[in-house]
Amino acid sequence: TLSMHCRWEAFRGDTSDGQNFAFTAKKSSVFQLKMALDVFLVGNKDEKVCDFHVKGSYFDRSCTVYQGDRILAEMKRKHTVANVLLGKDTFIVVVQAGVDYAFIIALIIIIDEINKEGTEED
Repeated sequence: TLSMHCRWEAFRGDTSDGQNFAFTAKKSSVFQLKMALDVFLVGNKDEKVCDFHVKGSYFDRSCTVYQGDRILAEMKRKHTVANVLLGKDTFIVVVQAGVDYAFIIALIIIIDEINKEGTEED
């Protein structure tokens, strides 16, 4: 769910009631040359220190998800002749063992929405 101030709220399941609230992701700053998201889990109400951080490049369509200094996942665009000719984007996502895949995919969807917003404004 997108809310004001470049903030996204993620919920478990099909409902957006408070009991299913999972995390909030928001841009680290309003104006960004490179993509940066701070992610706050449901228990982190004051949001002074993020639980996870995502850094990336809008242009390269790549990102890295961190928990502190630890890399949890990386997404990169896969460059192939077929993708270039067909105008399709294919990505490689590497997720470290023990990391929740659904959480990483949710972050990637948020990043994709941010990219779409950026291209719609141009």
